[in-house]
Amino acid sequence: MPGPPPEAKAREHIDALLTAAGWTLQDYTRFDASASPHIALREIPITRGRCDYLLLIDRNPVGIIEAKRAGTRLSMVAEQSAFYGANLPDFL
Repeated sequence: MPGPPPEAKAREHIDALLTAAGWTLQDYTRFDASASPHIALREIPITRGRCDYLLLIDRNPVGIIEAKRAGTRLSMVAEQSAFYGANLPDFL
């Protein structure tokens, strides 16, 4: 019987690391700014695509985490993250 897809395993690992670092994980559809000052929102819809994780401190966006396969060029991820940062959803 096959195990979970690689994306699910990566997400579990990232979730565990964020939780250990003190972030409160939330799905964007259940965003509750009062839950914690440090919130990591998952799967944020952006103008084109989805941001894997958006990090918020006191409801202010401070970082983006994009999960990529090993060997992905960082310059590509930097451009994608910059695009996401410039196109954050209105609810923030």
